[in-house]
Amino acid sequence: MSVHTVDGSSSVPTSTHSRPVSIHDLKAIKQRGERFAMVTAYDANAASILDDAGVPIMLVGDSLGMVVLGYESTVPVTLDEILHHTRAVARGRSRALVVTDLPFGTYQLGSDAAMSSAVAALKAGANAVKLEGGGETITSTRRLVAAGIPVMGHIGLTPQSMHQFGGYRVQGRDAAAAERLVADAIALEEAGAFSIVIECVPTDVGQQITNAVEVPTIGIGAGHHTDAQVLVWHDLLGLTSGRLPRFVKPYVNLRDTIGDAIKSFQTEVADGEYPGPEHQY
Repeated sequence: MSVHTVDGSSSVPTSTHSRPVSIHDLKAIKQRGERFAMVTAYDANAASILDDAGVPIMLVGDSLGMVVLGYESTVPVTLDEILHHTRAVARGRSRALVVTDLPFGTYQLGSDAAMSSAVAALKAGANAVKLEGGGETITSTRRLVAAGIPVMGHIGLTPQSMHQFGGYRVQGRDAAAAERLVADAIALEEAGAFSIVIECVPTDVGQQITNAVEVPTIGIGAGHHTDAQVLVWHDLLGLTSGRLPRFVKPYVNLRDTIGDAIKSFQTEVADGEYPGPEHQY
């Protein structure tokens, strides 16, 4: 697992060099002042690639609703759908920690619903689950952790609550809202969450939250002071079309590369060039 210190130098923690990554390894990374990456994964092939690259955490995100299933938001994603993709990712990875999003409606009705959904996720191959929000989610987090189920928190912009927020809007812009986010982060840590995703908040708020807790914070549109960063697989690889959120950085343009490859295939088929002698029995 390759991580980086705050001064940018490379470091490979010997504690996770030859065995699967654990939630305790992540806290140790923060204590050493190092940073790491989390990337979403939705199938076995992506999981294998991320594992080979040394990514320590894979998130089976409910973002699959938008980038894989064609929904307009994460809200329609079902538990069966997320479990299907969790099984695929679990089959493709060997070392990374697999975290599964619990979809909308599978834990908001209380800790009994959360327990049932989380147990199903772990039976499907997840190592941990992620729940959005504070409030009642904190109670559910405490119960899951007490039952031995690792929980990743998620505060700031919580996409499953997009209708309440009036869309995808930056959170924590005023002092009172920022204080509530810090309080939620502290409460999640006290409930036993092993890490906390912070989404779409001002940079200084991301820093306040990170400084307020001992568990790793994972930013997505939360500035550069968080302990880790997460991006969606399709966004990172330039597979997403249309306008991207400000925090997204495509590291390659695979959408055009794949399109060019498909066009070449079509041309060679039309011209009779493919399959050539070397591709025939």
